[in-house]
Amino acid sequence: MFPPKKILFPVDFSERCTAAARMAETFTGHFQAELTLAHVVEPLTYNDISIDINAVGERQLSSYLVDELKHFDLNRVLLTGDPASQIVDYAQSQNFDLIMLPTHGYGTFRRLILGSVTAKILHDALCPVWTGVHMEHVPRLEDIAFRKIVCAIDLGAQTCPTLRWSKQFASEFGAEFQVVHAIPEPSDNAFADLREEDLLSEAEAKIASALENVASDAKVSVLMAADIPRAVCALVAREKADLLVIGRSVHTGLADRLRANAYAIIRQSPCPVVSV
Repeated sequence: MFPPKKILFPVDFSERCTAAARMAETFTGHFQAELTLAHVVEPLTYNDISIDINAVGERQLSSYLVDELKHFDLNRVLLTGDPASQIVDYAQSQNFDLIMLPTHGYGTFRRLILGSVTAKILHDALCPVWTGVHMEHVPRLEDIAFRKIVCAIDLGAQTCPTLRWSKQFASEFGAEFQVVHAIPEPSDNAFADLREEDLLSEAEAKIASALENVASDAKVSVLMAADIPRAVCALVAREKADLLVIGRSVHTGLADRLRANAYAIIRQSPCPVVSV
């Protein structure tokens, strides 16, 4: 899983995809990885114009980002079928270490929309998934840097793998590494009978144990909030993080307690997110 030596970059030839490609270049170059560009052609319905969509897809794919990626170990793969299913199945069959793709929320609706393809990939993929909402703000290739990494954990089963991935990534780039955990306010349902200080104390103890497990002395922030995604993303913005890492279960999709919040975190995050 780490370091990512096989990276899958699904492409749809859009401007957002082209911007995200600069991030894919950065990851591929730094980790000396093998990069695969995959384009999925959806079968035509009975009333579509009769054209050879595979041939069109092949032409687009073969000419896409040729100059930008000419120095990389690069594969180009054309798939046919449902985009999300094809990407997930291909990633699993070829043992990819990372999938990188931009989300598809735009403008005012960015925080309300997570493309269905992205959502399904996040739910079903077994390897980490990089997503980026703000692709219009991707720096020039030479200006991309990772100075601060924030890891948001829910203290579930995926906590230690998520911390470990974050720590290793931060170490690779010489970045500062910070951990955040958000607790629902005590008035929320199951936590209604617990005192705030007890919740904080319990969370801090569990985080300390997890950090010891991965041999990290990262800075820790424990938040109590009614709106967990907003609180996490506000911290990410204040810290001017370059990457947010969250955890998910490889068996049930996004981890249970984070599941209700993960999609909102990905939509609202001011920086790209890796879901481990």
